[in-house]
Amino acid sequence: MRDFVASRNQWIRTIGQGIVMMCLVLGLVAFVGNNKSIDLLIDGRASTVQTFGGTVGEVLANSNVVVTANDQVSPALSAAVEDGSAIQITTATAVDVVLNGAETVVHTTGSTVGDVVDELGVAESSAVSADLETRLTTLSTELEISTPKNITVTVDGSEDTHTTTEKSVQDLLDEAKITLGDEDRVSVPLTATLVDGLGLKVTRVDSDHRETITDPISFSTDEVDDDALDVGEQRVTRAGVDGERTRIYTSMLVDGREESRELVNDKVTREPVAELIAIGTREPEPEPEPEPETEPEPEEQSAPEEAPEPAGSDGPAPAGGAWQALAQCESGGNWSINTGNGYYGGLQFSAPSWLGAGGGQYAPLPHLASPAEQIATAEVLKQSGGWGHWPSCSSKLGLG
Repeated sequence: MRDFVASRNQWIRTIGQGIVMMCLVLGLVAFVGNNKSIDLLIDGRASTVQTFGGTVGEVLANSNVVVTANDQVSPALSAAVEDGSAIQITTATAVDVVLNGAETVVHTTGSTVGDVVDELGVAESSAVSADLETRLTTLSTELEISTPKNITVTVDGSEDTHTTTEKSVQDLLDEAKITLGDEDRVSVPLTATLVDGLGLKVTRVDSDHRETITDPISFSTDEVDDDALDVGEQRVTRAGVDGERTRIYTSMLVDGREESRELVNDKVTREPVAELIAIGTREPEPEPEPEPETEPEPEEQSAPEEAPEPAGSDGPAPAGGAWQALAQCESGGNWSINTGNGYYGGLQFSAPSWLGAGGGQYAPLPHLASPAEQIATAEVLKQSGGWGHWPSCSSKLGLG
């Protein structure tokens, strides 16, 4: 009995060992059958891994390779793999980008700045802070990109559209060579970021515009009595001169239009000079009464007419005589008369006749000369034209 039990245990032990061996063999066969050799190419670096994974994702997980949604994996993570398959991975690079003033992060599998610009799809004429051939791995600062924008600028009465890649309002004004005064206003802050279609208005302001206005001050006229002149005569003894008044205004101009004004200075910068006129007060000497003419005796020859006093004499005209009668007819016997009708003195000379007959040697005008001087001049005038120079009175008096 004891031998039977021992024999049975030995048999069971042998069967168990056989089963274990069979499992080991089957496991080895399965291991050898499912193990795969996969080629990995990560960012250009190649390696080979042994894996039991059936998909790309399983192979990468088994190989401790972590990828993100921005990385490029080929074939896809869900694709099946076989022994000898190749998996290529391009790791995405995070690039700090400022696009038209807005900060963002761009994840790209490209290698150069140009690749980032292409991925963003911006215009080729955009301004980029780095050369397009620059490799992303060498960038030390954020990448700035400014796209072309159409900006309307109204300044100094004109409106123009500027196409620019500048970033701020101040940059655009500098580019357009628009200089701002200390008081000028801009409709958008100078630090504002430019956007396509933006409209800007520059308002010119001058709060200290000065204007000087000069006005004349008319001179006055003063009259002074002068006994060296006859009554009715007057003479300007000093010419009048206009004065000057100056006013200074300060005003605020907005785009050339005056919005306010203030008078800051008002003074007489030149005093006027009054005109002086001498007014005659001298009364003329009374004329002597004419003596009646006497008829000559029929049988006697009339005495010759007395000659007038020599030229230059200040005495009165001789009593009686043709000249006295003619003066009585012409001027009522007033040798100093000046009525303003263009004829002067007792014999009513015109100024041209007086000067033409030499009367200017006695006085500028006949009424300023003595009766004798007027008669002497009349004698000269009578020599060229006779009594016809006094047609009316000589006819009345029967002179001829």
